[in-house]
Amino acid sequence: MDDLIELDLVGMGFALGLMLLAIGLSAWQRLGLTWNLAVATVRTVIQLLVVGYLLEIVFALRNPWIVLAVIGIMTAIATVVARNRVSKKIPQILPIVGGSMLLGTAFTLAYTNLLVLRLEPWYEPQYLIPLAGILLGNAMNAAAIAGERFVSTLNNSQLEIETHLSLGATPRQATLQYRREAIKAGLIPTLNSMMVVGIVTLPGIITGQILSGVSPLNAAVYQMLVMFILAIATLITSITLIQGIDRQFFTAAAQLKKF
Repeated sequence: MDDLIELDLVGMGFALGLMLLAIGLSAWQRLGLTWNLAVATVRTVIQLLVVGYLLEIVFALRNPWIVLAVIGIMTAIATVVARNRVSKKIPQILPIVGGSMLLGTAFTLAYTNLLVLRLEPWYEPQYLIPLAGILLGNAMNAAAIAGERFVSTLNNSQLEIETHLSLGATPRQATLQYRREAIKAGLIPTLNSMMVVGIVTLPGIITGQILSGVSPLNAAVYQMLVMFILAIATLITSITLIQGIDRQFFTAAAQLKKF
């Protein structure tokens, strides 16, 4: 196996040339994306350099409290982003979103840590932080899609729900089908990825490991693990979130609210 090819300043300069080419093509075609591409390029460079340096420090320190603090910050940011996509009007929506994402991520990390990877120590940052990042990113997307779908459906189906309530249905019975549809919507991106992984696409995990010199078979096994943990984490997140939102839409007297 050849040694890892490290990217030097010259190589990264040519890599940035790709974005300059993209900016030039955008200007030529008058797409109106020139400024967006430039800002996105600068932000990508700054954000990834900052993350790289910070992770170098965290990996060197190997302190459990620092590792948990990093994961906590990642969770807080993902929670706010997902909340903004779902709704800001629903009471307690921030803790509902955060709690659902934390539950899905924490359960999956604990299961993977204890039974699959069996890390020593359990807070090994080289594994725990990347896995947490992957899980939180996908849980955030699942929460945003499922929550947005559910809130929109409830607001647009008030007449149907109130009809069910007037006929004696409980709030949970009246929204059962809507809950199921929202949960399935949150899981669709993960399921679609699982259907074509390795055939149509090579995801970032397996590509990065192969580029770093890892055996393709070993990289494929790790990608299997990633896909499996994403499936359960996004499902737990979606179910918990939808249950929490559903309770906020009804009063103690089983009357439907609108947000």
